Amino acid sequence: MADVAQLAGVSSQTVSRVSNGFPGVTEDTRRQVLAAMRELGYRPNSAARALKRGEFRTLGVITFSLSTMGNIRTLEAIATSAARHGYAVTLLPVAVPTQDEVNGAFSRLGELAVDAVIVIMEIHLLDAATVSLPPGVQVVVADSDAGDRYTVVDTDQAGGARDAVRHLLDLGHETVWHLAGPEGSFAAQRRANAWRDTLTAAGRVTPPLVRGDWSAESGYRAGLRLADEQDCTAVFAANDQMALGLLRALHERGLRVPGDISVIGFDDIPESASFLPPLTTIHQDFAEVGRLCVEGVLSKMRQDGEEHGTTLVPTRLVRRESTGAPGRATG
Repeated sequence: MADVAQLAGVSSQTVSRVSNGFPGVTEDTRRQVLAAMRELGYRPNSAARALKRGEFRTLGVITFSLSTMGNIRTLEAIATSAARHGYAVTLLPVAVPTQDEVNGAFSRLGELAVDAVIVIMEIHLLDAATVSLPPGVQVVVADSDAGDRYTVVDTDQAGGARDAVRHLLDLGHETVWHLAGPEGSFAAQRRANAWRDTLTAAGRVTPPLVRGDWSAESGYRAGLRLADEQDCTAVFAANDQMALGLLRALHERGLRVPGDISVIGFDDIPESASFLPPLTTIHQDFAEVGRLCVEGVLSKMRQDGEEHGTTLVPTRLVRRESTGAPGRATG
């Protein structure tokens, strides 16, 4: 820092103010200091600044899967929101969702110097009685049923599923089949429960649940089975990727969408408007989930946030061309 100050012809205090982004420095002086930094190859010591400030300006993110669209988009939203607040993000994927792995992840994040942690859940790990997060670490959890113990931010999974089923019933379908996500998924469980409850409340028969694994390939396999169900006129797929595979299978079997079978998805991924036909779906606001996760954990760091509780981000129905009135003759 002294070398930069000498080259720029300013005080070390001015160099410190420029490197930390503090006000009170003229634009010409700032440019002069930055030019000296570049010439000398100087970079501010983030560890020293962290010791002085008492924070690292970094949030850790633990996630158990990078293969699902929802987790990827949530992570993207967290990184974007963190950057707006001047924080970097350190990602730590956990391959096996066990207590030991979670504790190990927190230990590694501690070594990597983070101020707080956001956990993106895609399985029921935090719902298990044997699992507890280390004390003294500020944590916000995305996508979990653990609001009685942690600060949780999640999409309104049940509300979105209810809207999907009601949309199809309002179009005149007698019932709605469901292509669900994997059994271990909290989101899949919430959507399946809401599908079943909505049909029951409407006095409709609940068809057998068909299980997928979030992938388009599993949707395709389920579609081949559903094409043979003569009473199937409407399907609620738990995500858009499975809906894509479902559409392909129905097309190969010579069934029209929505003429013979209506299909609705969940997520509203960018490509869903380009499916054939364009997919009616439930929109998830991943940007809002990410923003609330970051703001929640920053509030906890300032000690003015809630200790626990769940914040639900609303969904909305996006009507396109894959749903319509029933047209297939049922047996």
